[in-house]
Amino acid sequence: MSRTLVAALALSAALAAQAQDIAGVKPSDIDGTWQGTLDTGAGTLRVVVHLSSTKDGLAATMDSPDQGASGLPVSLVKRDGDAFTLEMKALGVKFDGAISKDLSKIEGTFTQGGGSLPLVLSRGPAVAAAPPRRPQNPVKPYPYREEDVTYENQVAGIRLAATLTIPQGKGPFPAVALITGSGPQDRDETIMNHKPFLVLADYLTRRGIAVLRTDDRGVAKSGGVFATATTADFSTDTEAAVAYLKTRPEVDARKIGLIGHSEGGDIAPMVAARNEDVAFIVMMAGSGVPGDQIIVAQVVAGNEAAGMSHEQAQQAGQMERKTLDLVEQEKDETVLKQKLRDLLGPGLPAAQFETVYRQLTSVWYRYFLTYDPAPALRKLTCPVLAINGSKDTQVPPQQNLPAIRKALEEGGNKHFEAIELPGLNHLFQTAKTGSVAEYAQIEETISPVALERIGNWLLKQ
Repeated sequence: MSRTLVAALALSAALAAQAQDIAGVKPSDIDGTWQGTLDTGAGTLRVVVHLSSTKDGLAATMDSPDQGASGLPVSLVKRDGDAFTLEMKALGVKFDGAISKDLSKIEGTFTQGGGSLPLVLSRGPAVAAAPPRRPQNPVKPYPYREEDVTYENQVAGIRLAATLTIPQGKGPFPAVALITGSGPQDRDETIMNHKPFLVLADYLTRRGIAVLRTDDRGVAKSGGVFATATTADFSTDTEAAVAYLKTRPEVDARKIGLIGHSEGGDIAPMVAARNEDVAFIVMMAGSGVPGDQIIVAQVVAGNEAAGMSHEQAQQAGQMERKTLDLVEQEKDETVLKQKLRDLLGPGLPAAQFETVYRQLTSVWYRYFLTYDPAPALRKLTCPVLAINGSKDTQVPPQQNLPAIRKALEEGGNKHFEAIELPGLNHLFQTAKTGSVAEYAQIEETISPVALERIGNWLLKQ
């Protein structure tokens, strides 16, 4: 999700409504601004929806203020009596709700990625909060050249939009392509008002390395559809980035590498294993075990970091394991649906169960559950740096770093480092618990320790 001031958007929505009214389009009784808060269990995220009537029916945009996102286009808005549906197909977002009789609330379920959460939207003007401090964000003018570019992924038939930063001086320079983590991400990997890839690109470019960072397919200015793509599909986007860097005269074609964060840390070795143009890779919180193992460990670690007892967190992990086993093993969709219904319990509302079921059986989720990164890691002959924060609750280091080391050793790779960085979370921030809820509260975007470790290692290559 990506940005603009809420107040400015609210004003533009009001002006648009006025213009439509003048043009003969009568506003509906639910036109205006609606807002609510998602409780993830480890933190909260505000959601703002702007509804307006057009000659073609209802239209909408959405903001996620706590993630620095605003003006996101909504692909479908549907109202049938009290029933209300909103979809952002490119991002895999759906909200199903019911409008209250007094038209003051829309109560329902918000779904994205692998899960769903209850959400109540209340009518009223959005309140813009003061933006949190992000002292590491670079300030223009930069001591290097910045260029907005596009390039083609010919395999997928889509055009991707990116920013290339080029150091001062005479090239050609070594270069890296940055690969975002899971979920729809812009080129800065914006999350909770942090811009990790903007900070990382700035740091590396100042040290003499050209950096390409790209909007995910279907996000911001990139073409394609995000919601129907798998990790393997995203890997072809990365190969297109490598091919593009080879065309740039400022780039040394023999020194092009990849830096992937989270899911991007799986994509980097996937690409490097089959593409000899990749000279080195950095895995930032990449995984060493299959996705289903990651998810179970993530549930346990995340719940403990959020304050749950060890025993309760283990029970939650066991429940997650049972759920994932069903999804992986039961091939009959009708039988799977009933078994999941029985497992998750009759107390789960039917509409919410449907959204959970769709996400558990989505093409991305099914691929992620069974993808094992070890075979690709065994094939790597290029230098590899794998780093993890000791407080990472999303890709726990004690589970993944040993598995990464083992796979690289089995493949005979002599040029790798696998390092746990003390006190850092999944975003490589200096953290207290590693809980997702901390991400927005921490002013630091990336620890200088992590930046220096990556920069020094890259320059040695």
